[in-house]
Amino acid sequence: GVWLGGRGRGRPLQNLHSPTPLTCFPAPFSCGGLTGPIRGGIGRFSELLKISATGSLNGSKLAECHFWMGPKSPSWLSCLREAGREMSQGKGLSPSWFGLLFTRPMIPFLLPKSECPTLGLESLRVRDSQLRASSSKQDGYGPHRARLNIMSAGPNKYLYRGGWCAGFNDKDQWLEIDARRLMRFTGVITQPLDSGWIQSWVTSYKIQFSNDTHRWKPYKNGSQEVIFPANKKWERTVLNLLPEPAVARYIRINPQTWHGAICLRAEIVGCALPDPNHIYPSEHTSGTNDKLDFRHHNYKELRKLMKNVSEACPDITRIYSIGKSYRGLNMYVMEISDNPGQHEVGEPEFRYVANMHGNEVLGRELAGHETRIHLLPSMNPDGYEMAYKQGSEMAGWDTGRDTYKGIELNDNFPDLNKELWDAEDSRLGPHKFPNHYIPIPESYTSPNIAPETWAVISWMQRYPFVLSANLHGGELVVVYPFCKTRTRKYKELTPTPDDAVFRWLATVYATSNLAMVDNERRVCHYDDLMKEGNIINGANWYSVPGSSDFSYLHTNCFEVTIELSCDKFPHAVELPQEWENNKEALLLYMEQIHRGIKGIVRDTDTEQGIADAIISVDSINHDIRTASDGDYWRLLNPGEYEVTATAEGYHPVTQTCTPLMRTTPPLRLPPDQDPQAARDPGQGWEGAQGSRAAPAPAEPAPTALKHSAGPATGPLRAREGHQAAPQGGRGSWALLPPGVPLVWGGL
Repeated sequence: GVWLGGRGRGRPLQNLHSPTPLTCFPAPFSCGGLTGPIRGGIGRFSELLKISATGSLNGSKLAECHFWMGPKSPSWLSCLREAGREMSQGKGLSPSWFGLLFTRPMIPFLLPKSECPTLGLESLRVRDSQLRASSSKQDGYGPHRARLNIMSAGPNKYLYRGGWCAGFNDKDQWLEIDARRLMRFTGVITQPLDSGWIQSWVTSYKIQFSNDTHRWKPYKNGSQEVIFPANKKWERTVLNLLPEPAVARYIRINPQTWHGAICLRAEIVGCALPDPNHIYPSEHTSGTNDKLDFRHHNYKELRKLMKNVSEACPDITRIYSIGKSYRGLNMYVMEISDNPGQHEVGEPEFRYVANMHGNEVLGRELAGHETRIHLLPSMNPDGYEMAYKQGSEMAGWDTGRDTYKGIELNDNFPDLNKELWDAEDSRLGPHKFPNHYIPIPESYTSPNIAPETWAVISWMQRYPFVLSANLHGGELVVVYPFCKTRTRKYKELTPTPDDAVFRWLATVYATSNLAMVDNERRVCHYDDLMKEGNIINGANWYSVPGSSDFSYLHTNCFEVTIELSCDKFPHAVELPQEWENNKEALLLYMEQIHRGIKGIVRDTDTEQGIADAIISVDSINHDIRTASDGDYWRLLNPGEYEVTATAEGYHPVTQTCTPLMRTTPPLRLPPDQDPQAARDPGQGWEGAQGSRAAPAPAEPAPTALKHSAGPATGPLRAREGHQAAPQGGRGSWALLPPGVPLVWGGL
């Protein structure tokens, strides 16, 4: 008989030669990093014992995991002595490992341990040239499409199918991956073909290894080749960990059985071995020199990390919650400011929002003076917890994307586009229907509105945000509004009145992101966004009235969506390079909050700031409003503008403002080589990817409004225009990257 046991407890399986289902193994176990209750089945296959389990490996839940063990495994001997010692002391089996016990002989063995990362098919670290196949059905089904989670473009785009499909359905087909150096291969992950009209997947396969592609060694247990089980359903992601790692440069997946046709998407798990003699081609060393905690943080770990940062920097940070998720998890925000907890007159407010889709985690892990910064690492903590438990490779494309209640948060914001466009079609105009601060319609009270959405809306209303970015994953592109088409078309160019500013904001990020400017990279899935400069109007990509449109129409805040990486949930080993790809872009984008004009609208008699005064720019059909203290910030590109301030009960004031273009930006050296840096520490360093310079502090210039006896009548009389310039310390300067204007904050 056979006992499946842990902590000395178990249950007998009478017939090992036919798979016996095991619905639940209640005792917790931990072995080689695999922890949690086991659920699955056990059977005998190709002279090996097979365990199909669901558990957690290094903090990542395995959706389906097959372990194979045989009598030749050294793991049998590695724990025999320890098991005997534990059992002789009457302690039963050690809780640190889990095993199968035979009555004759009684030899336990450990489940295999894998601490190796993925090779990088999904993240594009593996280039197309490293993938080969025995045959391909079409070019669009070539081996370069055999990447985990790659998406199909649909039936009409023949070059971008959702996986590799062999040209023939026989057992001689293979998919080959060149690691370009010696690897200790420890596992293989497979998925079915991504297709809305074809259901095909591999149900079992063999594995072969080589160092020269001429001589191939099959993976064996004793004298027999091991056949690994693969996918059983279209939507499953299956991991097979090897009982014993195999060392080689090349690996082949050789399908043995299949459903429909031989089609698959794959990822390889393995560790690179040292190459002291430089036998293999040198690879570019990726990563960063920044000493940060590069790993994925679950809810508790993220909360602890934020607390540690706040305690280390108590004078410039504050942690607060904007609400709770459906399951009661706090939506924490980290504030960074020279005066945390308070809005300072003239200081603009910036926000980064990450993890709106719970399985798009990179922004969560990436996420001063003259700017008050708010960082929301996770808008969807419930979804993230679901994806985190599955793990980076096993979560798939959709696990955790929506909230716990299945709500897609980006589609959950009020559709104010329709309200505005209906008013414009009815020729109501700004005098009857506002072109900004559009109220939320009363119909937006459905029970399908997520608490996470309401929390963010309330947050937007509570702070005078000027600029924002919503950090997503799954592509490499910056998306700017409008994101909903005005017509019923699936996609169509639909610009905002501030299209030029939004295009600039998107370009700043796209031209500073190291991955986006890499001309040698391939497309993530099927959209060639590089030809668009890695920026795109959202409605011209696909139509959805998301948070960016809502932010623009309901508040003063300009927001873009940044797709940070082809991989929604990169392996932890990818995080240093992803940080390096994005860190300069994150900072440069944030500095654009000082682009344009800013100032204060005051009452001429009391000198008090006037809240909710409307700031209008001639020729731009979108206004903004002053904050509670009368301060305002209007993002603008260089040019000459007629700007008008109006408020109920006051006479309007109009003035010409000209944000200046810097024609000869200063060349900056690294701080240790720049003598100016010691005299002017506020100046930044211009690096290879662009310049950075912090804004010099100055008092904003006020706009004075006089009380009116009644509503203004007749045309507005513009004051004599003048070129913006600092005057007696009342102007406000901003030093920005090349092409960004120097700004005076006066009307």
